[in-house]
Amino acid sequence: MAQVADALTAETIRIAGHGGDQVPAYLAQPLGEGSFGGVVVIHHAPGWDRWSKEVTRRFAASGYLAICPNLHFREGGDAGPDDSAAAVRAAGGVPDKRLVGDVDAAARQLRSLATSNGKVGVIGYCSGGRQAFLAACSLPLDAAVDCYGAGVTGVVPPQAPFRFEPIIGLAPQLSCPLLGLFGAEDRFPSPEHVAELEAELNRLGKTHEFHSYEGAGHAFFCVDRSSYRVEAALDGWARIDEWFGRYLNG
Repeated sequence: MAQVADALTAETIRIAGHGGDQVPAYLAQPLGEGSFGGVVVIHHAPGWDRWSKEVTRRFAASGYLAICPNLHFREGGDAGPDDSAAAVRAAGGVPDKRLVGDVDAAARQLRSLATSNGKVGVIGYCSGGRQAFLAACSLPLDAAVDCYGAGVTGVVPPQAPFRFEPIIGLAPQLSCPLLGLFGAEDRFPSPEHVAELEAELNRLGKTHEFHSYEGAGHAFFCVDRSSYRVEAALDGWARIDEWFGRYLNG
């Protein structure tokens, strides 16, 4: 990766997602010469919102090609993130097969850019954490980060906004190193859920690092929510930067 300042460009484009659907995606690119690793950002359950786009720009400012597809577009159309997320909840969530197709399209878009070094990672928050794990078990990727992904292990509680099946059975197919960041006060995933996943990855010999933060629950990265925990978020970002720097640069 070339040395770059934090100058960047950002725009909404369309990518040919699952089934050939033209899916809106927010693309941010660093300005400067050189080749850059890519990051697919999987937005959280509240949707393709301002915070998710800020995260995408943050990666571009750090020297990565970054893209965040609107996973709720089919149900929500041009509605705002709140209405789109409600429509997706009513439909039972984003189907796993469709998610994989959309992330695959986003990764291919990054690799097609002239400034790509060919390496692509994925990161997801909340439901996106589970989806990042799903993508890393379904696609050839170079690094993955699961931020408090609910539903990789454990039974979905009745009050959960989405219905989905645990996907820990896909762990043998994990294609890349996985960083997991969790809140010790979270209930889904709970510390027991995290321990179950870590035990399985240890059994399989998969490269991974997990970190849990005391005093933090779900969504501790979200600066505009009461769940935000500054110390956990700052440490988490430092670990994300190091992880992607290790596996996506060069």
